Amino acid sequence: MKCVQGMLYLSVLVTFAACNAPPVPLDDILIEKTSVPDKCVRAVKEGDYVRYHYIGTFPDGTKFDSSYDRGSSYNVFVGKKQLIEGMDKALVGMCVNERRLVKVPPHLAYGKKGYGTIIPPDSILHFDVLLLDVWNPEDGVQINTYHTPSVCDRKVEVSDYVRYHYNGTLLDGTLFDSSHTRLRTYDTYVGIGWLIAGMDQGLLGMCVGERRIITLPPSLGYGENGDGSDIPGQASLVFDVVLLDLHNPKDQITVTNQQVPESCTRKTIAGDFVRYHYNGSLLDGTFFDSSYSRNRTYDTYVGQGYVIAGMDEGLLGVCVGERRTITIPPHLAYGEEGTGSTIPGSAVLVFDVHIIDFHNPSDNTKVTVTFKPEECDKQTKKGDFVKYHYNASLMDGTHIDSTFDYGKTYNIVLGANQVVPGMEDGLMEMCVGEKRHLVIPPHLGYGERGVTGEVPGSAVLLFDIELVDVEEGLPEGYMFIWNEDVSPDLFAVIDKDQNQALEPSEFTDYIMQQVNEGKGRLAPGFDPYRIIDNMFTNQDRNGDGKITEAEFKLKADEAAAHDEL
Repeated sequence: MKCVQGMLYLSVLVTFAACNAPPVPLDDILIEKTSVPDKCVRAVKEGDYVRYHYIGTFPDGTKFDSSYDRGSSYNVFVGKKQLIEGMDKALVGMCVNERRLVKVPPHLAYGKKGYGTIIPPDSILHFDVLLLDVWNPEDGVQINTYHTPSVCDRKVEVSDYVRYHYNGTLLDGTLFDSSHTRLRTYDTYVGIGWLIAGMDQGLLGMCVGERRIITLPPSLGYGENGDGSDIPGQASLVFDVVLLDLHNPKDQITVTNQQVPESCTRKTIAGDFVRYHYNGSLLDGTFFDSSYSRNRTYDTYVGQGYVIAGMDEGLLGVCVGERRTITIPPHLAYGEEGTGSTIPGSAVLVFDVHIIDFHNPSDNTKVTVTFKPEECDKQTKKGDFVKYHYNASLMDGTHIDSTFDYGKTYNIVLGANQVVPGMEDGLMEMCVGEKRHLVIPPHLGYGERGVTGEVPGSAVLLFDIELVDVEEGLPEGYMFIWNEDVSPDLFAVIDKDQNQALEPSEFTDYIMQQVNEGKGRLAPGFDPYRIIDNMFTNQDRNGDGKITEAEFKLKADEAAAHDEL
């Protein structure tokens, strides 16, 4: 009640008398709510245990006590006569973070006796109260799940190992700890006593990606003594948790989402060399690596310890073109240490894998005849000059090259190392008009290096070939043969100017004349003049640029084999 000065003398006297009258006695406590939180999840009831701060003053504002001055909250059961009666009544119905100004009459405070030298008899007491915490001895763990992932293949069970992030606060919102500030998950076993009891219970049943609020009474937290630093005694704890990872030490790899091609003639075994693409992520979907981002397959032997144990196992029994998801527990991956910056310790890894090709170092060229003409009297052999068409691709169907793109055949001499060894194998003993499908392993193809921009390293090659024409080659070791008997005085026949020395032009003209007249034959598929130059060089034994009669020898006269005459 405010004292208002009157305009009249009588009014002044009345007002003066009212303003100087003794205070009206309080029959009960008076409560003024000075601050109310937006949300009140729980209000104090009799029998609850509360933690609160207060400032105690007399009506004139003189302070007689304060929990703030002692640096600790006042902790007590409500409604069990552990407080003055007025405060017992005043705390009922309060919410955490609510602030009340409470006026307590003497008969609900310390009455006529007062309290020593601190509280005089018949004192009205004012308390400015801020409620920090409330719980009940019958409370258990309270769980509020506020985000559930759309897919939950597995939930946390006792003895599982989990990785999670959390913010830990007191019931009034005071932050006491956070894994986020340490930039590192909290990693632990669940349900076997590695955690405070309430968290052991609160994590059970969670899915990876789930978020929940876990509220613990002190009996399931740090109890009467707190943790000695940031968590006071008898404090309720609130953990805002997101589960990132989950596994059990007994887990093996799991293979899911298999997409197997209709045609699968061969599956990987230990010792095979595999080329595959992958995306690697953690169990919560966090990306850590991808072969696609490097635009290059990952190439490795499987079943021989070249990759982590889980991947070694997960890559066995796959087909070319197959896709699968391989989930690998940490004890079969990078273990407790992880890899540092990209893969945390004790992390479950998820690989989405696409098999591009595989082979075994013991593989030979696989030849499949797709068409063979009815008449096949003559088959290709080493030294033959062959003309053929081909379509070339990788095992995943990627087009490499085709002679049809150029409108002409590819022409080679078999056995002259003009193509990869696997193609040499595939063209042997073939008839004109025959068609074949070749599977060439990389060690008979382009090897570990491949062909820049065209064939990846360690790639298996597929060729569909058709033999168009064959020109029979010369016997092995010969680059020129006679088709009829040779003159016994061959040197003199070639030596047109009779100067007892064969010049390069004389030698070349003679050999080309024999070829043109059908009397002799050069090895097909090579530059004839290079062959003749080579023949001349072999006969010019002292290297003086001419051949003497003493140097001149036929093939049959040679002690060592040469590609000449």
